[in-house]
Amino acid sequence: MSGAHDTKPVYPDEQESITIFENTYEQYRQRISKYFSLKLNPSVADDLTQQVFLKAVENIHSFKGSSNLFTWIFKIAQNTVKNEYRRLSRQKESPYDFTEYESQSISLEFTKHVDIRIDIGSALKKLDEIDQEIIALRFFVDCTLPEISKIVGRRESAVKNRLYRALEKLRKELKEWGDIAIMSIQDLISIVNKGENQDTNDRTKKVHQDLFDELNNSVERVSTKYKHHPSQKVVIEIYPDLPTFHQAVGETDAPNWFMGTYEGRTLKIVSPLNPGPEHTYQSILKSTVHLFAMWLISDINPAAPKWIRQGIGGYEAKQMSQDFIKGSTEDSIRNQSIPSFDELNNDTWDFETMKGFQFSYMMVEFVVERYGVDALNKLIRSPQDFEGIFQCSETELHEQWVKYIKI
Repeated sequence: MSGAHDTKPVYPDEQESITIFENTYEQYRQRISKYFSLKLNPSVADDLTQQVFLKAVENIHSFKGSSNLFTWIFKIAQNTVKNEYRRLSRQKESPYDFTEYESQSISLEFTKHVDIRIDIGSALKKLDEIDQEIIALRFFVDCTLPEISKIVGRRESAVKNRLYRALEKLRKELKEWGDIAIMSIQDLISIVNKGENQDTNDRTKKVHQDLFDELNNSVERVSTKYKHHPSQKVVIEIYPDLPTFHQAVGETDAPNWFMGTYEGRTLKIVSPLNPGPEHTYQSILKSTVHLFAMWLISDINPAAPKWIRQGIGGYEAKQMSQDFIKGSTEDSIRNQSIPSFDELNNDTWDFETMKGFQFSYMMVEFVVERYGVDALNKLIRSPQDFEGIFQCSETELHEQWVKYIKI
């Protein structure tokens, strides 16, 4: 929580209103802006936030201290939203749907390096409008239950009951996520489920335990191996199916094998429960390790070539069997169509066609077996220093590798 909640009524002296509102603006600005981002187009949130605080300053004389200052200001924000809705209606425009807002996810701390996010946007659409409002205020605007009670005009006990029932509905809508979503939410609001039937979904509990185990067994190992512990936590976003994942990353026409990527420190991956036709439950689990290893290499050296990142990702995840690698590349090797290092930096869908995943894996495997992990670590950090690391040119190293994979 933000720590910005009022614990008692505030009675500002009008003569000191400028000083008070400078502090108040900094204290509450982000929460008001986030509310506008949920209710309207995020691009107008900052401007409307400014308007709200200007109106608050102009009308401070009407604040009597019967509520806390935040909820008084928030009422101005609510009226601003209503006015915007009326304006959009006159112009025959649709208001922004907050359930589509890209940040609609609940975070669950996993390790000191990894955070799990679960998209709940589609499930939110199944809730009543008042329940959506309560969920949004509680988790995305960071309101306390007393604040929500004032904002929605309902008793605090009624808000608690509605929140509990809404979370139960979300549990059913998010059943494929097992207990992760509910555990993360309860972490924030400390709900105790009395009389609940325990263990209603063993299968989904196991799914996410497997994911945790896969990461738990790999994150520290990979970080230590490549001598780099991230200064920031990685976020893993899990999407319920391939179409949703492809849309989220802006690749609606992507092939079915494309099921994971990373942007900045955020890893995006499809749910192992709905892996699509090209993958399996287990390969998705391993792909999470693949993505983490790729991200780690990028964090070490953003200029590391694609074949190093992909090769290390595949090598550490071990998601491709040796038989698959050998069988899928033997024609290319036989026909002397083994890609060069430059060709393995191809950032199009052709990377898969040219067996880029397999050849990158084999290149990393070759460096480790022939020169050792220390040499691979040097290559990550100085990818052009072939002479210094291998005492040979890039061309000579490629020739050594070709001989290695032909054996």
